[in-house]
Amino acid sequence: MRIQRAKVRIILQFTIYNLQLLQKRCVFWQIVLSNFCFLRNSPYLCPPKPIFARNMVLNYIWIAFFVIAFVIALFRLVFMGDMEVFPEMMNSTFDTSKTAFEISLGLTGVLSLWLGIMKIGEQGGVINLFARLLSPIFTKLFPEIPKGHPVTGSIFMNIAANMLGLDNAATPLGLKAMEQLQELNKAPLTPPQEGEASKRQAQEQGASGVSPIGGGGRGDTASNSMIMFLVLNTSGLTLIPVSILVYRAQMGAAQPTDVFIPILLATFFSTLAGIVVTSIYQRINLLNRTILLTLGGLCAAVAGIIWGFSQMPKDQMNTVSTLVANILLMVVIVSFILAGVRKRVNVYDAFIEGAKEGFQTAVRIIPYLVAILVGIGVFRASGAMDMLIDGIGWCVTACGGNTDFVGALPTALMKPLSGSGARGMMVDAMTQYGADSFVGRLSCIFQGSTDTTFYILAVYFGSVGIKNTRHAVPCGLLADLAGIIAAIAIAYLFFG
Repeated sequence: MRIQRAKVRIILQFTIYNLQLLQKRCVFWQIVLSNFCFLRNSPYLCPPKPIFARNMVLNYIWIAFFVIAFVIALFRLVFMGDMEVFPEMMNSTFDTSKTAFEISLGLTGVLSLWLGIMKIGEQGGVINLFARLLSPIFTKLFPEIPKGHPVTGSIFMNIAANMLGLDNAATPLGLKAMEQLQELNKAPLTPPQEGEASKRQAQEQGASGVSPIGGGGRGDTASNSMIMFLVLNTSGLTLIPVSILVYRAQMGAAQPTDVFIPILLATFFSTLAGIVVTSIYQRINLLNRTILLTLGGLCAAVAGIIWGFSQMPKDQMNTVSTLVANILLMVVIVSFILAGVRKRVNVYDAFIEGAKEGFQTAVRIIPYLVAILVGIGVFRASGAMDMLIDGIGWCVTACGGNTDFVGALPTALMKPLSGSGARGMMVDAMTQYGADSFVGRLSCIFQGSTDTTFYILAVYFGSVGIKNTRHAVPCGLLADLAGIIAAIAIAYLFFG
């Protein structure tokens, strides 16, 4: 009955809409186009697609692995007489399936350890501590959010959870923040938001009459605050890249933590680029005293770290980097335990609770890892991966560049599209070249320097019905590009 009334209401609106068009003396093609747009936006006549239907990128990539591999293998068989290519492809499916299961099984112990430690930190109030530390800079980056609004806490806690690698906690907090930002996006500008925000609204509103900022906007158009929030998510700022260290340990790296400092540096540059580019789009004053002191201080610290390491011989650099990384990780473990003790948390029970999640996570990723590694294995066995890498290498050589990094590029190219796909590329690179090779280490830095841009935008925007994403995609991709360039440069500095 409710649906019937809604349809009657739509028909009445449609009729009134056409009468208004006739009153304005619109020509025939304008009426047809306007009616198409009206019907296209109707939730009953053209219901929106579910979130999972919008994010089919990995599906297409996985299909492409097999189709391209089959076509190339067939070409090699028919025109080159290669009788071994199809047996090699089939053998690769069995080998990579076994490898995926062994990797997942080996992840169980270390993943349980770190998720247990993270659970202690979560219950010990570490996320709230990070939220308070980030508060001064974040209030300047989100000027449209009213002071004291609950969304501020959700944003802070989401970013803090991401920095600590708590994906299970970060996603619900992020979706909650998007819901609250959408409420602000639909709400009219309140008196505290007038002034600078309303001036910017008048400048950016333009001929469309649609306000793009966090108040008085249209419900299907992303606000500035939404875009800044998602760019910070897609830039992948992480202090503790637990999963990457776990994979390196499982793949037999002599020092799994030797990429810890390089990942921190690369993800810093990615996040910095995302903040700067988005601030330029949104006309946020980067010369503000708080922003200048925060970003300037962080840049100076990073520059000092890079300069200090650049003065060391390669062997000493790797030794010092590994030592510092292990000290920092041990400090994190002890600090989280002490935070739990301070909050009177039963630390042991909290660890067991988190460790159970680690076991479940290790089991849950088996089918995903099998799927992506088998696809990559077939793609590589057919010779398609070598053709891709050789083609990129030829282009780099033609430009006079060094090609050592080319073998790790598939991880970088896959990361904005799919986290599990990039993880598979990283594991494949370490399998083919070695966990302690330059390519193996660089693929790990690529994996940790950015995040899955398209997946994050699809899920977060889809959860609140945003259709017009404005400058979210270019800002996210520019942050990814900055992370990739920084990862290559830092890898050459530490391991080249």
